[in-house]
Amino acid sequence: MNTSAMTAHRHPHWRKSTYSVGEGQCVEVAAAGGRVRLRESDDPGTVLTTVPAVLAAFVRSAKSGTFDA
Repeated sequence: MNTSAMTAHRHPHWRKSTYSVGEGQCVEVAAAGGRVRLRESDDPGTVLTTVPAVLAAFVRSAKSGTFDA
């Protein structure tokens, strides 16, 4: 049994976006067990979980303007 992987799954290491300016609208990300977790720093109880390929596709779409109104 890999206890360090189990600990990382239960207590992931959260990192804030480098674009964060500390005004309460920060995105945090953690990766463990082949999954990527996202949350807002002011609402750490709500976590979005996905796989890296899906997150990468979302970021590409956002950068290309797919979601622009």
